[in-house]
Parts: sequence; structure tokens; C-alpha cells
Amino acid sequence: MKEYNSLLEAAKEFKDTRCFIFDMDGLIFDTELIFMNQLAVAMAEKGYSLSRRVYEDSLGMAGEPLKKLMLSEYGEGYPFEEMGAKAREMVNVIADTVGLPVKPQIRALLEWLKEQGIVCAVASSSSSGAVRHYLEEAGLLSFFQEIIGGEMVEHSKPQPDIFLLACKKCQVSPEHSVVLEDSENGIRAAYAAGIPSICVPDLKWPCKEVQEMVSVIVSSAS
Repeated sequence: MKEYNSLLEAAKEFKDTRCFIFDMDGLIFDTELIFMNQLAVAMAEKGYSLSRRVYEDSLGMAGEPLKKLMLSEYGEGYPFEEMGAKAREMVNVIADTVGLPVKPQIRALLEWLKEQGIVCAVASSSSSGAVRHYLEEAGLLSFFQEIIGGEMVEHSKPQPDIFLLACKKCQVSPEHSVVLEDSENGIRAAYAAGIPSICVPDLKWPCKEVQEMVSVIVSSAS
């Protein structure tokens, strides 16, 4: 595993890559901390306390795997759909008013990839509608040829489904693609799909097991 400070320099390691597949939350946008805080507020109103450990374990997850995790932590009575919807509603308010902060070096990387004629896609556990909305508000939507949301696959990360679908839609084989991810579950999904990955840690530095799945890590992309 190679380590860089520059996201652009890390990307240049993949000379034969025809497609870059981006995660969104925590990778394109600095939204993981925002969503965690909004979820914590929503849960507190119902008498639940969100721990950082639980949230970090959930990064990259969606659908049934995420629901299973939250019910195992907070009991079968935990209002999973309601809490997620309330947190997402508040994130939407932030996106529509002050805007979501774009992570450092992302715009520069997207400009460079466009100049190189490399296809870009987003593969996010968030809904495709939310992804499009956030990207459009930030002026980034035109950089991406395909948007794959969590509702478009049966199994969420850490299963490989979403990245394999991204490759299919972009008409590129996994070995000629690269995934950019911040979460352990996302890295596991890329590894299971046979796609090299660039890890840009956000809320959590990847554990040793996951580090061994990573091709390149960007330790400080500020």
C-alpha cells in the first residue's frame, strides 16, 4: 500500500484506469459528521443515544444491513426508517441553504480526470435522487457520467454489488476501474468486486485488515 498526501498524485498511480468510481458521503462531501450530528439529535428526541462507535460501524451501509446493525444496538423497537428520514431531511435543509462542504482536492481531481477523458461515476449508499441533488447544488453533477444509488442494488456495501453495477453502466471492467472510498465497508466492497481502491479516511482510519485491501491511501488530502 502506497501513501500520499495529494489525491491527484494518488490518482496518477492508476495509468491504465478508464473509470473512477467515487463514493459520496465523506469522500466528495464532508457530510458524515453532519449526518452523524443530525441523527444524534433525532435519536435523542426519541430517548436514544447514538455512539460514535456505532456510527463508524455503519459507514457505507444502507438498507437491511444498516437496519440490522441499528436494531441489534438499540432493540427491535428502534424506529429505523423514521430516524434516518429525519436526519436526511435536516441534511437536505443544510444542502439547500448554506450548502454542503466539498472535500479538499475533489474539484481539482475531477477537473484533471475530465481533461484526461476518464469516465467518472458515483456509487453511493444514499439514494440516487439525493446524490444528484447534492452534486447539482455543488456544481459537480456534470463531471459524472453515471450515478448509482443504494436503492439500485439488492445488497449494500460491504457487498460488491454497487461497484459492479457502476462498472457495468460505464462499460468498463473492474480491473480498468478504481474506487475512491473513505469507509471500511466501502473498501471491503471494492475489494470484493476486484477493483483497486484509493482510501481517503474521514471519520475513521481503516483497521489493519482493511488497509491490506487498499491500493493507495491518501493520509492528508487537505
